[in-house]
Amino acid sequence: MSPAKSKKQQMAAGAALAAKRGEKPKSSLRAASKGMAESMSKKELHEMAGAKRKNLPKRDSKD
Repeated sequence: MSPAKSKKQQMAAGAALAAKRGEKPKSSLRAASKGMAESMSKKELHEMAGAKRKNLPKRDSKD
């Protein structure tokens, strides 16, 4: 998995990672983060959530 392509994607990955770690209840997740939590490993989520934010667009152009 590659780093996040947008700030929204990074935030969703961070929320999914927090739920996988048990820091946040899974019931609080919404669409994108819920799907990520179910389909991605902690390592993949960590890589996506750890992207540098400085040059990321607010939303991916494909959204």
